[in-house]
Amino acid sequence: MEPFVHRRIIAPGSLAAATLLLAIPASAASLSPGAPGIGDPYYPAYGNGGYDVSHYDLRLKYQPATDRLEGTATLLARTTQDLSRFNLDFLLDVSEVRVDGVKASFTTSGEHELEITPRKPLAKGKPVTVVVRYAGVPSSKQAYGFTSWHRTADGGVAANEPEAAWWWFPSNDHPLDKATYDVSVQVPDGTQAISNGVLQSTGSRAGWTRYAWRSDKPQATYLATLAVGRFDITTGTTESGVPVLNAYSKDLGANDGAARASVERTGEIADWLSGYFGPYPFNSVGGYVPNTNTGYALETQTRPFYSPRQFANGSNTSVVVHELAHQWYGDLVSVTGWKDIWINEGFARYAQWLWSEHEGEGTVRELADYVYASHPADDPFWTVRPGDPGPENQFDAAVYDRGALALQALRNEIGDGAFFAVLRGWPGEHAYGNASVADFRRYAEGVSGVSLATLFDTWLYQPSKPGDFVAGAGVPERPRSWKKIAETNAGRG
Repeated sequence: MEPFVHRRIIAPGSLAAATLLLAIPASAASLSPGAPGIGDPYYPAYGNGGYDVSHYDLRLKYQPATDRLEGTATLLARTTQDLSRFNLDFLLDVSEVRVDGVKASFTTSGEHELEITPRKPLAKGKPVTVVVRYAGVPSSKQAYGFTSWHRTADGGVAANEPEAAWWWFPSNDHPLDKATYDVSVQVPDGTQAISNGVLQSTGSRAGWTRYAWRSDKPQATYLATLAVGRFDITTGTTESGVPVLNAYSKDLGANDGAARASVERTGEIADWLSGYFGPYPFNSVGGYVPNTNTGYALETQTRPFYSPRQFANGSNTSVVVHELAHQWYGDLVSVTGWKDIWINEGFARYAQWLWSEHEGEGTVRELADYVYASHPADDPFWTVRPGDPGPENQFDAAVYDRGALALQALRNEIGDGAFFAVLRGWPGEHAYGNASVADFRRYAEGVSGVSLATLFDTWLYQPSKPGDFVAGAGVPERPRSWKKIAETNAGRG
């Protein structure tokens, strides 16, 4: 998934600053700067061209009292073109950059561009090591008028979509460039640092404790997370043998019990989802609930982020189902471009419907009928096209709910056998990579033997209510699970 509720961010109409071109000698005519964007039309300045990162090694020191973060980021990459210069996406203050051990010149441009010029140009296909030393106060930085760094009473949290990395490490910030991670964070004794994957080690010295985390499967940059604060950590193992680590702020107040009653079921839910989507694909699973005032949840890889507000009205395993479903649909297989968000959100919402049926709180069909009938033909809900919603509607309720209806329409069309074969087979088809809505349609057609062009066009691309979907008149009775499903949307804004 993505979070049920995400900050809506409208792509800038143009880059904030023009890219400066280097003068290139005639003998190096093939050299050119890497593009300051990876080519996503929703967010033209996000990501960068000219290289692909395979690993991030982040060695950090964070002081909660002042919100000051110091870091050394080592990026292992390979060039995809002859490069005179390349960009990283970053906001904090940089003191030094080295490329293959040699100091490089650097400057900033636009909203979040760090431009790096190596002393010697880089040839296409070359392995490159980039080291960036930096420091700053993440909460003091903004881009496009917002921040993705959540300052808390006892620390800070990096979690947002489609961007969060800029506030804590330099990166090629787009899902197309996935990498493995080692994240080592030094914090004052008595404070914990939470990140993705497996906690490899901890060690204390001179009043500071270092937490070393490893995420050993490819991970998109927005799925990398950092949370520093005073946490209570619980550990265990799923029935299928996957290590579980959950973390709860010690300052959750009245929401603490409901948060634990929900997130502590993570192992059970992950095993249940594996029955639909295939084996759990990562080295750890869990969740964390910091004391933020945000309203959304986010599928940060292996360890989803949950806002305390998700549990303000009691336990909610439905939001846990949603974020864990994203471990397959969104994390294991990530979008090719942000317009493909339906592959994340429609499927995570459908997983909630399956869980509702599992829990005896409303069948999938009852939920589909209720959603369809609840929105009359003139409701703006139907003008949102889940298959290409535009950046302004990327996290609109229709992407989730109409998106799930599209899956029910697919199920009705191809039958249960083919439908559940598609759900289970798709994550393995593009494991640890990226895919588009068009890729999914072709895969579903291949499995089912049914032409699906008209169905996909009707449910994902037409700005109108599809024809009869539910028999009978009026709005069906609201399923019991709907309140909890709807609560996951409370923070969308």
